[in-house]
Amino acid sequence: MPSTPVPTVLQGRHVRLEPLALHHVPDLFEAGGRDEEVWRWLSASAPDSEAELRRIVSGRLKDVDAGRRVAFAVLHRGQGRAIGTTNLHSWHPTEGRVEIGGTWFGRRWWRTAVNTETKLLALTHVFDTLGFTTVAWRIDVDNIRSREAIVRIGAHPRERRPGALLKADGTRRDLLVHTMERADWAAAKARLVDRLATG
Repeated sequence: MPSTPVPTVLQGRHVRLEPLALHHVPDLFEAGGRDEEVWRWLSASAPDSEAELRRIVSGRLKDVDAGRRVAFAVLHRGQGRAIGTTNLHSWHPTEGRVEIGGTWFGRRWWRTAVNTETKLLALTHVFDTLGFTTVAWRIDVDNIRSREAIVRIGAHPRERRPGALLKADGTRRDLLVHTMERADWAAAKARLVDRLATG
């Protein structure tokens, strides 16, 4: 049976994933606060101030304290600053399933080694260290960029959930669930490693 996720540090060449904390808020706000495009597909609206982002992060940390989420700040190793977040949540050890979500980066780091290595570190952790057999992502059905990025590394669309995402403005969006199985992981890992080496 897989191990239950707990806060930890995951170290790569380009990024360091460490437990999300309130002291990351100023860096995170500078990286992606007020940017509607960064927050477009997330459940929260783009924060207009550090105080608003602090409230969002505090909500994530309540889930961490309750044992429902492991939240990471993604730090750019060259700059030593937080530039985004990613999370493990909704795990079911008896089913061998865990979800990755709440992932965002400041726009300048889209389609860079930072994004690729964050995926590699998170997936290596859940498959190889924790022993999960299925990883899932719930993505807004219209978020083509994220859906294509997940498919490129080996995930498969599995299920559409109408109205499953409640946005901050009260509207609901359809989610498309993608999964990656352990049988897919070796090839996906090789693709991510190759992309880092050539990118």
